[in-house]
Amino acid sequence: MALEQLEGRICVEAALLARQRKFQLIVLRQGLHEQTGQFIVAEAERQKVPLKFVTAEEIDAMAHGKTHGGVLALCTPKPPTQIEWLMEQIKSRHGSAALILLEGVDDAQNLGFTMRSAEALGMDAVLLKKHLWDCDGAAVSRASSGAFERLPIVLVDQVDKIIPKFRQLGLQTLGCIANAKRTMYEVDLIQPTILAIGGEKRGLSAAVRELCDGFIKIPMLSEIGSLSLSHSASILMAEIMRQRIAEQA
Repeated sequence: MALEQLEGRICVEAALLARQRKFQLIVLRQGLHEQTGQFIVAEAERQKVPLKFVTAEEIDAMAHGKTHGGVLALCTPKPPTQIEWLMEQIKSRHGSAALILLEGVDDAQNLGFTMRSAEALGMDAVLLKKHLWDCDGAAVSRASSGAFERLPIVLVDQVDKIIPKFRQLGLQTLGCIANAKRTMYEVDLIQPTILAIGGEKRGLSAAVRELCDGFIKIPMLSEIGSLSLSHSASILMAEIMRQRIAEQA
């Protein structure tokens, strides 16, 4: 299995705590501030992960980017979450589940930003079409500020078989499309929900649209036409959180 190189304290710490990757080596810059590297050193020793201290010049040469902050890690890719595990979690959880199904993701940074928002706004998991996943997991993790390491990510092979399974658990599937008749403010998002969002180029596929229980749109006050996937997802997920918080008040 090919190794990935995580760069930056936040995503390395998140991956260590998540314990889903197998670490081969953690590289730290010599003289790294004690508060910055203290936790990583302690956790690496606890998990028996080899540590290597190198000069600033050496770690710069090893890094793919310039904002590594003196922390690199060589590890296996994060394994995808099994659909069966997620379904069991939904069955046993208290309160309404909220999932997001993403189509047309072809940019690691955009996907990372979306996952960062998904975690912050209380999503239970992210569903991704398996054949669309070609992003660098390390780049996604960095852009997500570590949310990628913690948030369940399910790679979906056959959407037409997965959505009905979630429907049996009581989840509605709502597609976000520009010409929907109802806005996100006019739909009950308190009940268990899957939000299906397409990419900027092609939107939601016909296959996913056929599986949706309804469609919603983000109201806009200009003729901008569309938003990036990460912005659309963040706005919609924030509305789910808003409705649920208001309902509890």
